[in-house]
Amino acid sequence: MKYITIFLVLLVLLGCDQKAPIKIQEENWSKRKSTISMVDSLTITGKSYLSVYSQMYSYTQKEKYNLTGMISLRNVSEKDTIFISRADYFNTEGLKIRTYFNYPIYVSPMETLEIVIDQEDIEGGTGSNFIFEWSIPKNCPEPLFEGVMNSMQGTQGVSFTTHGKRIE
Repeated sequence: MKYITIFLVLLVLLGCDQKAPIKIQEENWSKRKSTISMVDSLTITGKSYLSVYSQMYSYTQKEKYNLTGMISLRNVSEKDTIFISRADYFNTEGLKIRTYFNYPIYVSPMETLEIVIDQEDIEGGTGSNFIFEWSIPKNCPEPLFEGVMNSMQGTQGVSFTTHGKRIE
């Protein structure tokens, strides 16, 4: 009995040292694929920048705190469908980490699409960001891009938001 107890304790301790590989949850964007042409009804195009944070500093510049990023792609129009043709994620150094889709997708009126960056996914670092390219019908409000970063560990939590900015 003594040896079984020691074996189980060692098994638990050794098992805790191994980290599971990061699994990136990818939305099936192909279900939202759209073929659009730049006809006169889609006359407005733009590009927006959104800052996000996979990590933030804690206590010193050497200690970091991991965050979950919830990225919202929002169509604020009550009547028009909009199209997003690019969603690229960059790290602190400005290197592209991934492209979420490389074809136009539609966002229905008042719909919100989400990209979630898991807390264990720290590739972006402390200064990650997104670039979105979009097309909207004339007289339609521009899409809204927001980030909500949060983390809860033990009895403490942190949460904050960022807002996209049109750059073209």
